[in-house]
Amino acid sequence: MGYSILGLIILIADIYAIYQVLTSGASTAAKLIWTLVILLLPVIGLIAWLVAGPRGTAARI
Repeated sequence: MGYSILGLIILIADIYAIYQVLTSGASTAAKLIWTLVILLLPVIGLIAWLVAGPRGTAARI
């Protein structure tokens, strides 16, 4: 039961990350690469996207 809840949380977070990538202002190539990384490596890809992914305009200094 515990693993199924964790898997559901990871799935929801991955879907959110992919949505954010696809609606970002990044180039098409960057969107494709990030989407593939998140799909192929769900946990590691999500963490990598959170750390180094495309940022919104509010995050730029």
